[in-house]
Amino acid sequence: MSRESAPRHPTLADVAAKAGVSGSTASLAFSGSGPVSDATKERVLAAAAELGYAGPDPRARSLRRGRSGIVGVVLEERVRAAFLDPVKIRTLDGIAEGIAPLGAGLLLLPDLGEGDSTVSIESAPVDAVVLLWCGLRSAQSVEALRSRGIPTVAIECAVGGGIPRITIDNLEATRRGAEYLRELGHERVAVVALPLDTVRTRGPVTAEALAGATNEVTLERLAGAREVYPDAPAVETAASSIEEGRVAGLALLDVAPGERPTAVIAQSDLLAAGVIQAAEELGIDVPGELSVIGFDGIRVDGLQHDLTTLDQPSAAKGRAAGEAVVRLLAGEEPESVAFTSTLHIGDTTARVAG
Repeated sequence: MSRESAPRHPTLADVAAKAGVSGSTASLAFSGSGPVSDATKERVLAAAAELGYAGPDPRARSLRRGRSGIVGVVLEERVRAAFLDPVKIRTLDGIAEGIAPLGAGLLLLPDLGEGDSTVSIESAPVDAVVLLWCGLRSAQSVEALRSRGIPTVAIECAVGGGIPRITIDNLEATRRGAEYLRELGHERVAVVALPLDTVRTRGPVTAEALAGATNEVTLERLAGAREVYPDAPAVETAASSIEEGRVAGLALLDVAPGERPTAVIAQSDLLAAGVIQAAEELGIDVPGELSVIGFDGIRVDGLQHDLTTLDQPSAAKGRAAGEAVVRLLAGEEPESVAFTSTLHIGDTTARVAG
């Protein structure tokens, strides 16, 4: 008995023949990148639909261009955690907008140092990479990317020379917020800090912990607060989340009234919302008995306050990183970009009750 041959899939040449055009014209009609009239394009697409031809093989197109059409974004946390953080979502939106001229997609690469990912910095088929808030593993990440010759942009990461950086004024902005609290008469001020490194532990920030810290954002914002309040106690959290802020808030506030701070500087708006939640659970009035200031300028669902915060341009940071990627892939050398945050005064801060 004879074997039936596998059905033959239609090709671009078949479409061109049916539409009565050359192969190059048919290809341009699909790509939309050339001078093809609307009538010709409609004829080509009609022929393709009749033959059941879906379009050129993207793998072949990538090989011809010598690119994958993918830009990687490296996260030192799990993807789920990133999508729970409005700041990271805004930044990712900005990156996508910035790389739009490339027609490329984004690939999120959690770099947790666990060695069990099938797609990693060492193997991912990417044209370029954006490092997003890296810390403990930033040196390894940069080394791996350099060994592969992958163009790289860093957002708020401590990296060596030759890599464009997108930064904000973490230290200066936090100092401005602390100075505002001092103007309101606050003397007992505490800090609720972001993770010091990828170990993500909870508890008081000690000199030993600071010596081994790798999260540049956490360190800069803490330094800004301590330029105004050198002895301000700080509590490290395991993530930027409302629950982590609540846990840290309870640790700081569930003490005798004379021992607790009259103001808290939280290193993110989510942490600030958690501190306010802790205060409410303990019957502490915000801002009458406790002032709270955050950092980010996001809308926190469920927060019944207009939060005093340092408003940072998250989307603009991402867009700048995406634009730097475009320039790198064009063979240019983009400069680093530094952004400035602004102090938004809401209803979570007030003068010390007298």
